[in-house]
Amino acid sequence: MTRTAFVARISAAGPDDVSGLEAALDGGLPADGVVALLGKTEGNGCVNDFTRAFAVRALSDAMARRRPDAATAVSYVMSGGTEGGLAPHFLLLGRRDVTGHEVPADDRAPEGAALAVGGARTAALPPEHLGRLAQVRLVADAVRAAIADAGIDDTADVHFVQIKCPLLTADRIAAAEARGAATATRDTLKSMGLSRAASALGVAVALGELALSDIADEAIGRDTALWSGRASTSAGVELVDHEIVVLGMSRAWTGPLAVEHAVMGDQIDVEPVRGALRRLGFTADGQLGPEERGALVALLAKAEAGTTGRLRGHRHTMLDDSDISSTRHARAFVAGALAGLVGHAEIFVSGGAEHQGPDGGGPVAIIADRTRLPSRRSER
Repeated sequence: MTRTAFVARISAAGPDDVSGLEAALDGGLPADGVVALLGKTEGNGCVNDFTRAFAVRALSDAMARRRPDAATAVSYVMSGGTEGGLAPHFLLLGRRDVTGHEVPADDRAPEGAALAVGGARTAALPPEHLGRLAQVRLVADAVRAAIADAGIDDTADVHFVQIKCPLLTADRIAAAEARGAATATRDTLKSMGLSRAASALGVAVALGELALSDIADEAIGRDTALWSGRASTSAGVELVDHEIVVLGMSRAWTGPLAVEHAVMGDQIDVEPVRGALRRLGFTADGQLGPEERGALVALLAKAEAGTTGRLRGHRHTMLDDSDISSTRHARAFVAGALAGLVGHAEIFVSGGAEHQGPDGGGPVAIIADRTRLPSRRSER
């Protein structure tokens, strides 16, 4: 038995809009094969962004009508903040078993490998472990489990690891202190960055990009020399554990979908992303035209302002704005740069890239349907 992945990008009229999800499932995508739902919701992306929990509730309720175990078997990774032209949307990722004759010849993996999707969840994270090595270890173990779930044998074939991680609230801090434990911070907003940071370092350890011995508690969220080129982490108030989704390539899978990744060196470094598009078979020299845009199934990216306050030598004010969090500026800025490259803004840009790519940059993943590329169609 062979597996094939499916991915649907679904526009959303609001965090509770499940009509697109229901249409996709009514159209034949199997509910029991759904691994994860990723979403961009139009809140502020900060501690009190309850659009994420609102979307999770709506999506999980819709899934539960078709799948009894949907609350625990499916990962719901919501990223708040659709600043600028970012379009609210959901990504439905899943898999199903197929036999060789069930896959049309034109849809088989042309290069002998295809998109593989895996998932895992951790146990609940004690608040006092957030932003510390205990969180790094917990996430690393779960990433390894997700890679195994995807059937990927070599970590070099993993292109992106998307994680939803918890944050601290006043109640969670109080619960830890009642046990005599101290949290890494009492600032709930800063806890988001620490959680993203430790989770990203967990990915780096699982993928062999860093050794656990390279990391100390005091380096988490501070040492910008430590980073993963394939981690994307997002913190939220709606959970206390970690939901992990792995995207990679495997010869044990078939189908038309493929994934590639790139690392942006700064917020306008689109050339590595153009290189990833080339490796997938896109040929446009400038912005993708309509004939190739249809083959772009999903684009996921991390964004941050960087710690220097400068971009290619010029000062910016993202870190100095007391009215708007720098993560909100960065999401809009990077989304604009990437939208200019691919020709639309229905892309998954998550702010806060601690240890996710170099300082000021971030990893990017592209999922493409190779059979929809003009170059592939002309070969038939």
